[in-house]
Amino acid sequence: MNNIREKKAFQMNGFLFLLIELILLGAGLILIFGMENLALGITCIAVVLICANGFGLIQPNEAHVLTFFGRYVGTIRNDGFYWTNPLVGRKKLSLRVRNFHSDKIKVNDADGNPIVIGAVIVWRVVDTAKAVFDVENFSVFVDVQSETAIRTLASRYPYDSHEEGNPSLRGAPEDVVETLREELQERLEIAGVEVLEARISHLAYAPEIAQAMLRRQQAQAVVAARKQIVEGAMGMVKMALQELEQQGVVELDEERKAAMVNNLLVALVSEGETTPVINTGSLYS
Repeated sequence: MNNIREKKAFQMNGFLFLLIELILLGAGLILIFGMENLALGITCIAVVLICANGFGLIQPNEAHVLTFFGRYVGTIRNDGFYWTNPLVGRKKLSLRVRNFHSDKIKVNDADGNPIVIGAVIVWRVVDTAKAVFDVENFSVFVDVQSETAIRTLASRYPYDSHEEGNPSLRGAPEDVVETLREELQERLEIAGVEVLEARISHLAYAPEIAQAMLRRQQAQAVVAARKQIVEGAMGMVKMALQELEQQGVVELDEERKAAMVNNLLVALVSEGETTPVINTGSLYS
């Protein structure tokens, strides 16, 4: 494959060359109707007609890709009225920012669970030569490669994860979309396309497992919350025992410490209100 890269094509100010064309046209008409030099007059008129094909108009964020007898000779990006070689072929190309909004794709995540995912890709053409000559249709190429990258991304990450340091589609959206953008940029480099932004627009479990996975998420959330509550309660109990010993409020043997720890944990971890039992006798009765 030839490695074609964009280059600047030859061009002149269109208004300046239009003035030259008018001068040649006037001179040709004078020579013809004045019968001074008929051959030279006809030549001037022929040159004017041929060169008239070299005029072109470019809108903002638009480019003209030029070929000369099948060979790429350059790209004109400057908006406005211009003149170039009248024998070149031209292909108009939009440089505007475009959006690709994928369909909702059903795919298995890293855990094998079926999910439905969709994404929005923001892109634009930065190398007109690659976009025109290296791929058949760069717009279709972007669509196909974007859907392929989305499927690959979804199969690389789990939908959700409660383990720290384990990224997931729902838990680490910034990392996921950056990975998607980088992979897309690598895939679309051959088409001269720059990926400006990639973001997930839809993410959900497939309908057939949505209810079951919702119950699983709820159960995992309860377990995670319980773990955090127990860890906090253990810290509070440890702090209470240390304060009692340091301040000499009361001396407890190992058995009484165990009883105190048990009572404190029950009071701190219990979901309902605890009812204290008041001992009106001795401390150890």
